Amino acid sequence: MQATWIVTANNGRARIYAQKDQSSALLEVEELENPSQRGRVSDIDTDQMGQLAASKSIKSVGAATQPSGYEPNQTPLEHQAELFARNVADYLQQAHAQNRYKSLILAAGPEFLGLLRKLLDKSVIASIKLELNKDYTQLSAHDLQAQLKQQQQA
Repeated sequence: MQATWIVTANNGRARIYAQKDQSSALLEVEELENPSQRGRVSDIDTDQMGQLAASKSIKSVGAATQPSGYEPNQTPLEHQAELFARNVADYLQQAHAQNRYKSLILAAGPEFLGLLRKLLDKSVIASIKLELNKDYTQLSAHDLQAQLKQQQQA
């Protein structure tokens, strides 16, 4: 089916719908989830940094240790969001290569949309006909369709 795909996404979830034409209903194609966004940061980030690192050492003399000053480039949640964006981008690229959609509408939260833009293949980018800086992942298919109509008329 050469349809338009509508992708709604955020750091934890991506929902992909197909629409044959603007008057037809949205049909859900796929739902991708990022399970790490549901957990606690401590479940992802197991390395303790800073003053606790040396305080339990045998060589500790009881004096406070100086903070190391090390700060990771990304937080664990940011890293997991980037991995999820890569997963969504790969899915869209494979579907494009299989001619599963003709054009694409992307609706994602601001941060996730930025991540996704950096990771999308040029062929996928060329098929984007509308980009919305909104997180519509919680909307029903009917409500999403109403929002899209409103955005396209604006």
